[in-house]
Amino acid sequence: MTEDAQQAPNETAEKDTSQWVTGDEPMTGPQRSYLHTLAQEAGKEVPDDLTKAAASDMIDELQQETGRGQ
Repeated sequence: MTEDAQQAPNETAEKDTSQWVTGDEPMTGPQRSYLHTLAQEAGKEVPDDLTKAAASDMIDELQQETGRGQ
């Protein structure tokens, strides 16, 4: 990498989950695992048929509820 190369900003651009190209695909293994961890802490149930987008939205919601998203 050269000294002239610009660094990417530390922030990640967030795209609305309704705009995800692969949002309708089934949730990933890591999403399922993390969701179950969060749901257990929050005393919630996780539907087995969530899409990637719905799983991401639920992760965001449960992170707020459990305080893990801070």
